[in-house]
Amino acid sequence: MIYTVTLNPSIDYVMECSDIKIGELNRSAKESSFIGGKGINVSIMLKNLAVESTCLGFTAGFTGEEIERKLKSMDINHHFVHLSKGETRINVKLKGESETEINGCGPKAENEEVEKLLDMLSELNKNDFVVLSGSEIKSDYDNLYELMAQKLSTLGVKFIADTSGKSLKSVLKYKPFLVKPNVYELEEFSGRKASNEKEIINLAVNLQKKGPENVLVSRGGNGAVMVCGDNSVYSLPAPKGKIINTVGSGDSMVAGFIAGYMWYGDYEKAFLLSVAAGSATAFSKGIGLKEDVIKLYKKISL
Repeated sequence: MIYTVTLNPSIDYVMECSDIKIGELNRSAKESSFIGGKGINVSIMLKNLAVESTCLGFTAGFTGEEIERKLKSMDINHHFVHLSKGETRINVKLKGESETEINGCGPKAENEEVEKLLDMLSELNKNDFVVLSGSEIKSDYDNLYELMAQKLSTLGVKFIADTSGKSLKSVLKYKPFLVKPNVYELEEFSGRKASNEKEIINLAVNLQKKGPENVLVSRGGNGAVMVCGDNSVYSLPAPKGKIINTVGSGDSMVAGFIAGYMWYGDYEKAFLLSVAAGSATAFSKGIGLKEDVIKLYKKISL
């Protein structure tokens, strides 16, 4: 079974305004809302690819209940720890001539609630896959990512870490199966800029030496590169298409890699499917659909 962990999920509330004036009354022309959080996005893409997964993490209040309701309507398995206090955050996105985002901070998880999540992870085995992604939730624990990675490593569970900064550094010694930084996060980790593809690959190789088996680097409109545990290196430009939405594109890449690896047991095919899945989402209003992913996969495979 594949499990995705989202510590601090959200409801993304999008308001479209033709012209936003700060300090004045603004009226939106259109509103929409989506459930968000990197792990949840991974599970949605996996569902679109007909791959089953279970969402884990924390929810709170009526907004948390709405996330669970929507996941149920999508027929996506979920088993969140529902926090006793606070509300799952709402992220407001104002779209006018430019886009402004105001992200909520979210609730705090009490110690016993954190332990409940760790106990869930304790029930997994080496045949499972776990995706750890997104921002941490407020708690009394210094680094939940390290605690989760340590537990999964002890159990022999393959895990993927899609995070950055302190959280990324803390999990490397537990040898993740995959880490997926973007170029900025890779440069931040390395303390160096990369001005071309060769330099990006060199930084990815150096990151790989710190522990992860595979390093997948998303490059936005420039495509992606991947350094693998068998010493192979892959690079691919982004497929051509109209960019509609970049939210969830990186998460879709993670889902595509997992699905590709499960289907083919091959790094190269998993890499190609990850690029196809990320691009399919970038070319869609929401998370990309299976037919779009497969169409792009066949195209870039040539």
